[in-house]
Amino acid sequence: MTLDEAAHLPRWRRPESLLLLMAVAMPLAFATWSALLNNFVIEVAGFTGVEIGWLHTVREVPGLLAVAVIAILLMVREQVLAVAMLVLLGAASAVTAWFPSLGGILTLTLLSSIGFHYFETVNQSMQLQWIEKGRAPQVLGRLVAVGSGASLAAYGTIVLLWDRIGLTYDIVYMVSGGLTVLIALFCLVAYPQFEGPHAQRKGLVLRRRYWLFYALQFMAGARRQIFVVFAGFMMVERFGMKVSEMTALLLINYVLQMVAGPTMGRALGRFGERNVMVFEYVGLTLVFLAYGGLYWFGWGLIIAGGLYVLDQMFFALSFALKTYFQKIADPADIAPTAAVAFTINHIAAVFLPALLGYLWATSPDYVFVMGAVMALVALLLALLIPRNPEPGYETIFGGIAARPSPAA
Repeated sequence: MTLDEAAHLPRWRRPESLLLLMAVAMPLAFATWSALLNNFVIEVAGFTGVEIGWLHTVREVPGLLAVAVIAILLMVREQVLAVAMLVLLGAASAVTAWFPSLGGILTLTLLSSIGFHYFETVNQSMQLQWIEKGRAPQVLGRLVAVGSGASLAAYGTIVLLWDRIGLTYDIVYMVSGGLTVLIALFCLVAYPQFEGPHAQRKGLVLRRRYWLFYALQFMAGARRQIFVVFAGFMMVERFGMKVSEMTALLLINYVLQMVAGPTMGRALGRFGERNVMVFEYVGLTLVFLAYGGLYWFGWGLIIAGGLYVLDQMFFALSFALKTYFQKIADPADIAPTAAVAFTINHIAAVFLPALLGYLWATSPDYVFVMGAVMALVALLLALLIPRNPEPGYETIFGGIAARPSPAA
């Protein structure tokens, strides 16, 4: 069914509604897994910084191999693959607590990560194909808010009931992962197969004129690891936060994101990708330096918690990179480039967690200093984005060259 034909369907069966429903399903499993992970591996499996580094290296391997999605799409439609990967993510998350050994946790982490990364690859592609350029900032902001709302519901349940009724890791993982599977199956049977307005190229696509997008993706993947791997681990290891306390911190963050998501989208539409990314990277640089200050100056839990929330809020602005690519891309390049970009995003993610895990064991403050350096490099790259990016003007130097051919 084409997008024009889909406009005549009931609102709940339209492509945008499917994107919103999948935005709910993914964080129910993934955000819950992430919220409990640090407490689970420390309390149950006895992990140190070395093991947590290796866990996140394993978790990022499927992201590095996201380019394989291009081959899969020769046989399977993007929409079907997205649903199948949601099922894999939910099922693997559901049984996480059944295998509390290093080998078991790494195996299930790999499976759930395949589901998460391959879903995100095709989901981002579908978003950019199905949403009009003029509405993209607002709709993407709404998707952020909806995903945050789903995470909020999961975290709120954990905070309210973990101690009160004696929830266990097994129960929470089973319920959250199971809900993701059920929603994915509903998406499979309730929605028709939608066709984007432009047929997608099936082969590997690497364009010289997308170089800045690739570079920003690489830096985004590198700096993200500092937060994903070590910020939450620090809150548990250094400050001894319990499951309910760590989840409450995440809950505060997602309340703010749910409220601010649409506002972020409007700000992106008003100020443009360049200004939004500059704001994001300046903020992240300061936050990472302040993380180091927790060790240098002995700052306490309240400051650490505030920094953690700020960190998450700045990362929520990352959808500016999506709309930047949407503006400069050949419409037929969106699906294959989404896969390539996801792979580039995870190059550093495969080796950084393990290497920084060893550095963490001796100098955790240096890990955050490295994060600040990465954010500064991303800031310099963001300054190369023109005010109004489009094909032929992908960077501030774009006007020097002639308008590129579609194959450039």
